[in-house]
Amino acid sequence: MAAISTLFLLFLIPIIPLSLLFILALIVRPKPIKIPIKSRHVFITGGSSGIGLALAQRAASEGARVSILARSATKLDEAKQTIKLATGVEVATYSADVRDYNDVSKAIDESGPIDVLIVNQGVFIAKELVNHSPEDVKFTIDVNLVGSFNVIKAALPAMKARRDRGPASISLVSSQAGQVGIYGYAAYSASKFGLQGLAQSLQQEVIADDIHVTLVFPPDTDTPGFEEEQKSRPEVTAIIAASSGSMKTEEVAKKAMDGIKAGKFTVSCNFEGFLLSLATTGMSPQRSFWLAFVEVITAGPIRFTALFFQWDWYNAIEKWSKAKNRK
Repeated sequence: MAAISTLFLLFLIPIIPLSLLFILALIVRPKPIKIPIKSRHVFITGGSSGIGLALAQRAASEGARVSILARSATKLDEAKQTIKLATGVEVATYSADVRDYNDVSKAIDESGPIDVLIVNQGVFIAKELVNHSPEDVKFTIDVNLVGSFNVIKAALPAMKARRDRGPASISLVSSQAGQVGIYGYAAYSASKFGLQGLAQSLQQEVIADDIHVTLVFPPDTDTPGFEEEQKSRPEVTAIIAASSGSMKTEEVAKKAMDGIKAGKFTVSCNFEGFLLSLATTGMSPQRSFWLAFVEVITAGPIRFTALFFQWDWYNAIEKWSKAKNRK
């Protein structure tokens, strides 16, 4: 009898995970998709520097027709020359402020129907909220969040009206600080957290139009903006940020573009980001039943890992506070 019970348990061990995989394969939505880049119109905001410039260069090298938008006409001209030298491709440039819907709409209409829209613009000012001016907060949210609404709203009618052009993509470049709040990033995190709700809702609205949403979560990235931010970020922010390394713009651009082409809803750029995505997946869509399986079975351990990181961060804040008070 004991031998039969043991054999029955051994039979159940593989059946349970296989049954879960089968169920997930039936229920994960949206279904897997591939987004072509070659010979298609890729429009990138914040495309004159940093991750946006690296994405534009990669798209051009893969045979896309590329348009980039930014505020500074001078930086756009420099970016255009950089891309031409690197790829031999001439990109179109548009100078506009994403906070101005009419300005953005005019540029997008002029550029023509978009197949792959990458909403990449972003600003950040690392300060404790008590030291933030109301103008700083408004500027951050207007550029990062309201600007994203403006860009998508301006591009969406033509994207929805396209015919026989294959699947389209709308990608939003968020941040790991858009998954977890970080000391000194109150305004920035709030603006980037907002992109999660925008992306989830938008995917439901445009899936019937064969438009697929991607949300990219880069870590600290070696961009001109990051270099400036490091000069003034609070000491505690620097201590916490040291626990996760930075990446090169080209590395992030490759991860982002590969994720866009694979139709992923969530794109993590490094291993820490992958763990963070598992811990914060919530109600995000998941196209891969394999990744859905990992999310389900690791929910407990990943939550424990998240709590460990929180302990580490709050411990760092406590030590910093005590040291500060001793001075």
